Amino acid sequence: MNENDYEYAILELFQKDLGYDYTLGSELTRNTKDSLLADELEKTLRILNPKMAAEGIEYAIKKLMSPEGTSLIGRNRTITDYLQNGINVNYIEDGEEKHDLVYLIDYNNTKRNSFRIVNQFTQEENGETKRADIVVFVNGIPLAVMELKSPEKEDSEAESAYKQIRNYMKIVPSLFDYNVLCVISDMLVNKAGTITSPLNRFMEWKSADGSTEDRKIGAFDTFYKGIFQKDRLLDIVKNFILFSRSHEKDVKIMAGYHQYFAVRKAVKQAVRAAETDGKGGVMWHTQGSGKSFSMVFYTHLLQQVMNSPTIVVMTDRIDLDDQLYRQFAQCSDFLRQKPKQAESKEELRRMLEGTKVNGIIFSTIYKFDEVKEPLSKRRNIIVLADEAHRGQYGLDDKVVMRKDAGGNDEAVIVQGLARQVRNALPYATFVGFTGTPVSLKDRNTREVFGDYIDIYDMTQAVEDGATVPVYYESRVVKLKLNQETLTSIDKLYTKLADNATEAAIAQSKRMMSGMEVILGEKSTIDSLCRDILDHYENNRADHLTGKAMIVAYNRDIAVKIYHKLLELRPSDGEWLKVVMTGTNQDPEEWYDLSGNKAYRDELAVKFKDESSALKIVIVVDMWLTGFDLPSLATMYFYRPMQGYGLMQAITRVNRVYPGKQGGLIVDYVGIVQALKMAMNEYSKRDKKKFGDPDIGKTAYKTFKEKLQVCQDLMHGFPMPTVTKLSKYELAKLITSAVNYLLDVEQLDVKDTFLREAKLLANAHSLCSSLTTSQERPLAAFFETVRYMIMKFETSGGNKEISLHEINRQVSELLSAAVESDGVLSIFDCSSNKSFNLFDPEVLKEIAAMKHKNLALETLKRLMQEKLGGFKKSNLVKSEEFSELLKGIMNKYYNGHLTNSEVIEELLKLAQEIQKLDQVANDLGLTDEELAFYSALTKPAAIKDFYTNDQLIALTHELTELLRKSRTIDWQLKDTARAAMRVSVKRLLRKYKYPPEGLDEALQTVISQCELWADKSE
Repeated sequence: MNENDYEYAILELFQKDLGYDYTLGSELTRNTKDSLLADELEKTLRILNPKMAAEGIEYAIKKLMSPEGTSLIGRNRTITDYLQNGINVNYIEDGEEKHDLVYLIDYNNTKRNSFRIVNQFTQEENGETKRADIVVFVNGIPLAVMELKSPEKEDSEAESAYKQIRNYMKIVPSLFDYNVLCVISDMLVNKAGTITSPLNRFMEWKSADGSTEDRKIGAFDTFYKGIFQKDRLLDIVKNFILFSRSHEKDVKIMAGYHQYFAVRKAVKQAVRAAETDGKGGVMWHTQGSGKSFSMVFYTHLLQQVMNSPTIVVMTDRIDLDDQLYRQFAQCSDFLRQKPKQAESKEELRRMLEGTKVNGIIFSTIYKFDEVKEPLSKRRNIIVLADEAHRGQYGLDDKVVMRKDAGGNDEAVIVQGLARQVRNALPYATFVGFTGTPVSLKDRNTREVFGDYIDIYDMTQAVEDGATVPVYYESRVVKLKLNQETLTSIDKLYTKLADNATEAAIAQSKRMMSGMEVILGEKSTIDSLCRDILDHYENNRADHLTGKAMIVAYNRDIAVKIYHKLLELRPSDGEWLKVVMTGTNQDPEEWYDLSGNKAYRDELAVKFKDESSALKIVIVVDMWLTGFDLPSLATMYFYRPMQGYGLMQAITRVNRVYPGKQGGLIVDYVGIVQALKMAMNEYSKRDKKKFGDPDIGKTAYKTFKEKLQVCQDLMHGFPMPTVTKLSKYELAKLITSAVNYLLDVEQLDVKDTFLREAKLLANAHSLCSSLTTSQERPLAAFFETVRYMIMKFETSGGNKEISLHEINRQVSELLSAAVESDGVLSIFDCSSNKSFNLFDPEVLKEIAAMKHKNLALETLKRLMQEKLGGFKKSNLVKSEEFSELLKGIMNKYYNGHLTNSEVIEELLKLAQEIQKLDQVANDLGLTDEELAFYSALTKPAAIKDFYTNDQLIALTHELTELLRKSRTIDWQLKDTARAAMRVSVKRLLRKYKYPPEGLDEALQTVISQCELWADKSE
């Protein structure tokens, strides 16, 4: 099935299964400079707004056609508001000024809207034209653009489709002013994103109804039915598309399928709970899968289905409260109101008592402490609890011993915080959001919130590309820590997990105080810092953006680590910072390290800046939850942790980022047992897939397997020990290996090698610290060979090879291959401006190359580059030589020419191209004039009507005519171009050119003149 077949398969699905109307782009009656279907738009708006005067409809269409905004994103944001909320119109009717809303879509009655799918939709802008594969229109508005690629290609073409859409946005941006979503699809890969989504944020849609995930490969029908079922598409447009402000930029967010269906289920549950027991349920979506945006979508939707509800967003930490508040504030346009943050118990009381309808209030749970009377008895209050599984949400009362004002002991009954919140809001509905699962033993959480509404576990998130897996590497042995101490800690964690009594907690404190002595000892800190630097500099510094986090046992040890690292690597210290809060009892020298809140916010901005000098941060508690840096891939743990706290911390490295294969946890204190225990609360799929994330048993095992596969694929190729070769010998070996895999008889082997070598490199990026001195150079060799083949195959094309694909070892190996004395790197010869590719001696040298496949590839690329230059100057010769090159290569691909024969043919073609300079000299023409002469003499019969002297005279006069107008800005002045064509035709008539019967010759000459004008501009 080729691309055209696949396109018509999609069109058939939309017509038969989804009920869309269909029109071929060329059959539309429209101005190709307008992306709206004007007639359909006006007709539908009159139906949707029957009481609106014609002037109001016209005013709305005018605003829609000329949206406010100086950029594509700005205009798209304006139109998104129009789509979701209608257009405010002002017009005069019967002499009276009217103010009203014109609605573009009827969200309550889907049947009143028109749905049309159009293929081969042409859009013209600024003199350029692009043709989109498929555009989906609702009421004449182009809401979705699809770029399809052939399912026949062996490799996924989704990346190519993405780049094409990005290109369209630059050339014909008006088509995307109205865009809700973009689709890239080649049947195997089917993904959707918005106009601001990077490629790694285009996501699949794996469910048609929310009941199950479709895990079949190439389930394109589930994708299209899941998104474009009419009711759902309108629901997405209205309730699941928003703009958020990130790093001073507008980012357009579309809900993933897991967010869409979960929020819909949660809203339904909330409506039921508000009328009954107030238990809105728990939504468990693993960290990194967009929980905060799910909360925003949920809040937005509740405002529509309930009676003006007040939303209380409750957290248990100030920094989380701030982060979540900022996220909601950035989405205030979508929410149609600005959230408020309670700064004190008194302010929280005033907000709740003074708010009768609507309102989004943020508060930490501690502000409900010691509330004696209800703050509100309304039922339409919905409490959203972030990280709903924590102990402080308990309902139980406890007896606590403390001192009274006179210093006497007294027993006080203290209510659980969840009970106090219930007392303050007795009729509210409580909904829990969590990134980690609720413990099976956590009865209180279920009593407050009820059972799970929806589960989106780690396994599904990784499969969907919403997160990346997290791997584990133990470095405990490097510190020579007392194994008995580590074993006792593991036992203590087990005891705490089974029965967290006061005695157990006290025992934990005693044990932890002993750990502080061990972990803070001077020689231990020295060993730790030396090993971290060795591991980081040799394995992680050049991985992605080189960002890493060190989790310290406590603040004192964090400061010790900071000073020791700077002692080992003296500098201005901009590469390393400590993130921690200060207290009044801190040593004075700590203040500059901890700073104030503004200083820590500044550090966060610097650390999130991918290009900043700040590479490593040392943290204790801060930034272990709610802090997102997608490129962060490495965490060094020097602090025992357990349970959900540990799981939340390690997921700082599970965010998606281009080239990121997984996050790496480097353990110095033996957290592996705690990690396994924490996993016991996860889904069966998670425990099966992530129960043992040790890179020694996962990534390193995969690395060894793929290394052997790559060696097996080179069977028959002599492979000496790479480490024993000189640079010169290594360069020759790389060239020979590339040649071996490029052999036409080895094409199937080559494709398999490229795939397996890529998997080898992925695994190596995670476990390079475990590989041996024999394995590393061999892996680097295979990666260099892979890179060289890809560089050849993509040369001159649109594909780009990410620099992140090549790790430090590979870069060094490649550098050695290119720079070694006595070796000509034919891969880079085209970039050497002093190197004449058409020098007869160079052609002779290439023809004599031992490796015929490389000689062939070099000659082919040489021709393509040369002909690429001709396309900009000599229209006729460009077409002529391109056809010759295509014919030669087709003969070779069809097996009619051997390697040697095709090289001989290419050399002959090179000689023909080289002769052009001599032809121009013999005729007394410049290269510029030769291009016009070639155009004039293209028809073979022309020379039967004119002498060569006449043709040369015409060439000179034609060239001179154009030269006189060289200062004209051809591309901006259509009238000037038209005048040029008139002048050229007048000159040609003077020579009675072209003769009767050869009318096409005129168009060739005019085309060459226009090409000259474009080049001269």
